[in-house]
Amino acid sequence: MTEWRLADPEWLWLLAALPLVAWLRSRRGAPVLVVPFAARWHRHSMIRSSRLPQVLAYLGLALLALALARPQKVQEKHQRRTEGYDIILAIDLSLSMATEDYQQGFASITRLEAVQPVIRAFIEERPNDRIGMVIFSGRAYTLAPLTFDHEWLKRQAARLTTSTVPEEGTAIGDGLAVALTRLEQAARQQDARRLGAFVILLTDGANNRGTIAPLDAAEIAKSRAIPVYTIGAGRDGIGRIRRFDKDGNFIGYHRIRNELDEETLTKIAQMTGAQFFRAHDSSTVRTAFEAVDRAKKIKFEGTSYSLTEEYFAWVAVPGAFLWLLGALASRVAVARGARA
Repeated sequence: MTEWRLADPEWLWLLAALPLVAWLRSRRGAPVLVVPFAARWHRHSMIRSSRLPQVLAYLGLALLALALARPQKVQEKHQRRTEGYDIILAIDLSLSMATEDYQQGFASITRLEAVQPVIRAFIEERPNDRIGMVIFSGRAYTLAPLTFDHEWLKRQAARLTTSTVPEEGTAIGDGLAVALTRLEQAARQQDARRLGAFVILLTDGANNRGTIAPLDAAEIAKSRAIPVYTIGAGRDGIGRIRRFDKDGNFIGYHRIRNELDEETLTKIAQMTGAQFFRAHDSSTVRTAFEAVDRAKKIKFEGTSYSLTEEYFAWVAVPGAFLWLLGALASRVAVARGARA
C-alpha cells in the first residue's frame, strides 16, 4: 500500500500565514520587510508594471513551507513465509461412487457429486500449498502432479466421472502407493522422512484390485512419516446407481451393496498418525475435509516494514528558485522604474 504524508505538518501554519501577511502589507502605508527586497515590490512603478515578482515570491515561500513539512511517500511492505504443505488427494472413482445415497435439498445426488464441491472448497482454502490428485478404480493414475495452479486443478476435479478410469474394481493400495510416489521430493526429505506432506484418501469400498495391499502401502507412508487421512464415503446398506443405454438414455436403476472397509481405513490412518472420518452424507464429507484443513494448516508468521521516500528537495529547490526569481524580478522592475 502506498501513502503520501507530511512528516512535520506543523510547518503548514506558514501557508496559512501568507495570506495574512499579504493583507497586512496592503493595509500599511509603508511596506513591511518580510523577505529581501519586499519593500521595493510596493513601489508605485512596480505595482503599475507587474505583480509577477510578488506572485513568484509568495509561491516560492509556499513551496518552502511545504518542504519544511517534509512530504513523504510511504510504501507498506508485508513479508511472510510462503512454504506450505504438499498434499495429494487420492479419490476413488469406482462405479459405486455413482450411488445416489446423498441428498442436496430434496434431490438425490451421487457420492461423487457430493464430494466434488467439497474438494474444490478445500483447494480454495489452501492457496499456499502444492496440491496434486490421484484417481483410482481398478487401477491408479495421476490426474495432476503437485501444483500451485489451483484454478486448473479445480477444473480437472470438476470433470471427474466414474467412467474417467475404465478399469473396474477398487485398488485402494495402488491408489495410496501412487500418491506416495507423487510426494517423492529429495529437497524435502530428511533421514528418509518426508517433511511437510500428507495424503487424503477417499473411498467408498474395499480393496479388491491392484498389486499392493492397502496396509503395505500404509507401511511405506509410515516409514516416510507421511500422514494419510482416510475418508469413508457412502451410507451402509443397499444403494442405487442409474443405468443408461448405449445412447446415453436413462433406463432405470441398478442396486448395489455398500462394501466400505472401515477397519482397513482406520488402520491406515492410525499407522500413519492421522485420522479416519466416516462420511455418511454431504455434511459429514464437508466436516471431514474441514477437520483435515484445521489439523494440517500452517500459520504463516509475517513481518511488516515501511519504505519511505523523502520529497523535501523536490519541493524546496523549486520554492527557493521561485523566491529568488521573484527577488531578482523586483530589482529589475525597480531599476526600470528608476530609469523611467
